[in-house]
Amino acid sequence: MPLIRKMPKRGFNTVPRKDFAIINLDRLALLKKESSITLELLKDKGMIKKRVNFLKVMGNGDVTIPFNISAHAFSKTAMEKIKNAGGKCIVIK
Repeated sequence: MPLIRKMPKRGFNTVPRKDFAIINLDRLALLKKESSITLELLKDKGMIKKRVNFLKVMGNGDVTIPFNISAHAFSKTAMEKIKNAGGKCIVIK
């Protein structure tokens, strides 16, 4: 029997990657009626079509209406713009 078959199988195991649904602030500005935004709400409205479990908010666009946004990650500019408009950024662990 070859030596390679006798050796124990050890080594690098890949960790499954987390897929984030990325949404910009200009898309969130279309939800003028909603005061509280979550991943489930965005899926129900059809703004996110992929089957993902994580949401990241990016800072492209402007916010004039205060929102309470629950997401798994925020960019620095998005967090600043939301707080300047009077909204809250809630980070989900």
